Amino acid sequence: MNIRTPPRPLAADQASAEPRPTREEAEAAVRTLLRWTGDDPDREGLVDTPARVVRAYEEFFAGYETDPVELLARSFEETDGYDEMVLLRDIRLESHCEHHMVPIIGRAHIAYIPDGRVVGISKLARVLEAYAKRLQIQEKLTAQVANCINDVLKPKGVAVVIEAAHQCMTTRGIHKPGVSMVTSRMLGAFRDDPTTRREFLAMIGSPRLGAEG
Repeated sequence: MNIRTPPRPLAADQASAEPRPTREEAEAAVRTLLRWTGDDPDREGLVDTPARVVRAYEEFFAGYETDPVELLARSFEETDGYDEMVLLRDIRLESHCEHHMVPIIGRAHIAYIPDGRVVGISKLARVLEAYAKRLQIQEKLTAQVANCINDVLKPKGVAVVIEAAHQCMTTRGIHKPGVSMVTSRMLGAFRDDPTTRREFLAMIGSPRLGAEG
């Protein structure tokens, strides 16, 4: 099997260069928030909450420790000439709004048209997760996933559609449950060829986006 590792492009957006707070400092910050709410962080039900929150944040924001480019670096050229669409559909999405730090829950569809090489399909989902497990806005997340795949694999086209519910809108503020947000990013053949774009949208069951460019 012929495996080629492409030159690594510029790294994705980097987190703050300031020194990272210690675990103890993070837990102290949670205790401050608990006091601010009017509760007692020393009562039985809350005494372990700061440690639990910090552990949860390590999981929620694990994407800062992952390089999406590295996930796509190993590709395969033995495709027997396959050059049709590769689609990963209905990928569970869990992220957090960078404005209110509340969940964004939905699904994503990722497709690309190979130009000589492919990657393991799990890597597409892992790229999504690497960017999703950061503080995000959906528009940026959609673009980051598409741009990363496009920059590393150099395919003939990339398409990403994300549909998600934002708890910053459903559980606070305007309080509108049942509302979802749809974003899309089309590159290469998916942007330039209406037939390719329609095929992708039909495969994911989203004809309502058929007019997008």
